[in-house]
Amino acid sequence: MTEEISQALFAKMVGLAAFAFDPEEAEYLRGELNNQLKAIHQLERAALDQEVPLASRGVTYTPESRPPLRPDIWEACENPEEILAQAPHVEEGYLVVPDIPHTELE
Repeated sequence: MTEEISQALFAKMVGLAAFAFDPEEAEYLRGELNNQLKAIHQLERAALDQEVPLASRGVTYTPESRPPLRPDIWEACENPEEILAQAPHVEEGYLVVPDIPHTELE
């Protein structure tokens, strides 16, 4: 495949993500993305034996070989007051974070 991210498509993606790059940064990042696409296309061309099972994260786990899940056990923190004292704003034992303003995308 010879697909590549054009300057126009890159500019649209940058706008949607609300990023701001100077022209040199933008061209560098566009080039890096295109290099990643080339690598993906090369991997797609690799011949795979149909007998090889699909893998998630490079590890093939069958139901028999899957490691058991660890138990979900709650453990109390030894020094919660000390940890909370480092936060800029705490209310009734909870961290308070500022609201993130939301805008509608066009």
